[in-house]
Amino acid sequence: MNILGISSYYHDSAAAILRSGRIVAAAQEERFTRKKHDARFPENAVRYCLQEANVRVSDLDSIVFYDKPILKFERLLDTYLSYAPSGFRSFVAAVPVWLKEKLYLKRTLKHELAALLACKESELPPILFAEHHESHAASAFYPSPFDKAAVLCLDGVGEWATTSAWLGDGADLKPLWQIEFPHSLGLLYSAFTYYLGFKVNSGEYKLMGLAPYGKPIYTQLIWDHLIDMKPDGSFRLNLDYFDYCTGLRMTNQKFADLFGAPPRDSDATPTQRDMDLAASIQAVTEEVVIKLARQLQSETGADYLCMAGGVALNCVANGRLLREGIFKDIWIQPAAGDAGGALGAAYASYHTYRGQPRVQGEAGRDQMQGSLLGPQYPQAAVTQALSELGASYTVLDDESLYSTVAGLLASENVVGWFQNRMEFGPRALGARSIIADPRSSAMQSQLNLKIKFRESFRPFAPAVKEEAVEKYFHLDRPSPYMLLVAQVHDSIQLHPDQSLEGLAQLHQVRSSIPAVTHVDYSARVQTVNPESNPQFYKLLTAFEAQTGCPVLVNTSFNVRGEPIVCTPEDAYRCFMGTDMDYLVVGNVLLAKEDQTNAKVEFRKGALALD
Repeated sequence: MNILGISSYYHDSAAAILRSGRIVAAAQEERFTRKKHDARFPENAVRYCLQEANVRVSDLDSIVFYDKPILKFERLLDTYLSYAPSGFRSFVAAVPVWLKEKLYLKRTLKHELAALLACKESELPPILFAEHHESHAASAFYPSPFDKAAVLCLDGVGEWATTSAWLGDGADLKPLWQIEFPHSLGLLYSAFTYYLGFKVNSGEYKLMGLAPYGKPIYTQLIWDHLIDMKPDGSFRLNLDYFDYCTGLRMTNQKFADLFGAPPRDSDATPTQRDMDLAASIQAVTEEVVIKLARQLQSETGADYLCMAGGVALNCVANGRLLREGIFKDIWIQPAAGDAGGALGAAYASYHTYRGQPRVQGEAGRDQMQGSLLGPQYPQAAVTQALSELGASYTVLDDESLYSTVAGLLASENVVGWFQNRMEFGPRALGARSIIADPRSSAMQSQLNLKIKFRESFRPFAPAVKEEAVEKYFHLDRPSPYMLLVAQVHDSIQLHPDQSLEGLAQLHQVRSSIPAVTHVDYSARVQTVNPESNPQFYKLLTAFEAQTGCPVLVNTSFNVRGEPIVCTPEDAYRCFMGTDMDYLVVGNVLLAKEDQTNAKVEFRKGALALD
């Protein structure tokens, strides 16, 4: 049974395909089009999934969309009617698009799919629609390693739900309760993202990275004026301070007056006040998540928790939730945002609509295959692509590849690392990564300013061999998807001048792995095992053999404003547009200094062809 899941038309379009309940492929459209957060119909992602599965249209049993547009339109109209005549400009901008396209999504999908698959619309399999939070919940529970678990989904908004609770047991996924729009933890966090000068739906990571530089001195102000939380974790927002219901902004003048200044200009350097605000909303978010989780555990008695939705990508909150010990363990869908909805929609159809039993995997392991679900490229295709770009390269055998690259890293070179199948979700996990030596005190700034072209304050994540995680971090279990924050182990911490505040703390050396130690001694940990990513594990092993350190800096293979690279050509262009020293694609090694005949313009920060 082949089921194709699709998410699109809002942000982060994606496709995923299941065969008999097992994931065959999944990918985001942005990786193919090179347009970050691409919301268009995922033509390229669908084509890839079908090719990877070797499936034709006649082989598909159903196609499932990740939410229900009619319910979403109902919420839109209800909101505008509730606030009328306020919000007329937003209404005029939004409704024609709905009346022309989104309301008739089934027709649109049929047209797009028939054109893509070169078939008649009548030849298409049934097109089904799952609810948005049902898709999130299914993506969280069904591929998880747990037979029974509570499920918590938190995001901006789906159709109506912004927070929902579920109980998964075998193949059954039962809804328990939900909090509805306009009361949304995700939108509250995004409101502060907007107010602090970052872009909504992508800048939330920056807000989370900025928070440790501040102190949560505005927390009580937020509780007093913006959000009312009950003992069970349920909450309501004071909508007098927000403009997202009907306006074209997240916050209004009353919000600005509360905090004493207009929204930060995106080009301005964050002030201490901005950092304190980031710390404050992070603290509030964590409290809400903890309270909701306690309530859910009390109701269900479940030992385990699964999570999805955009808020589930808040790895700081996830780390605290784990440390609180409310559940024995938690599992977060690595593609927790809307892209993962494509996978969840397919799962919901397979188990709920078709009543199929749960697929049993290896004990203790999830079904995500390390989230390496995207395209991969054979050696011949790699060398052909690089030759056509005028690249100079050397092909190495396995043994010399890992030892050579480990030596380059130990000499503080920055390496683009392109291996295996591309990751599904927002994190690079050692398949499309930029890697470096974590022991270098200058590496964090170098990577931010010369490689990623992004804000200097943003931290980098460590990748560590799974069996060594407890030696370097206060974490006693795997974290394969970089979704848990833990403290760097006391034994390797260093304690510099404690009197510095704000960005003045940035260049202080805080541990023996300073490039991955944030200002509060935290790290967003990725553990690596030989089963899920053998190439990356071998490199960590080779680096450990030469340095005694089984840890590497791992950041996504892209620059600011670009999606993570997908193809060897993407990788080479990114390599040539940055100060990366070396690039590894499969067994091919390229040195920047050798690229004298490249047909790619070498202009830092500009990934353009001649």
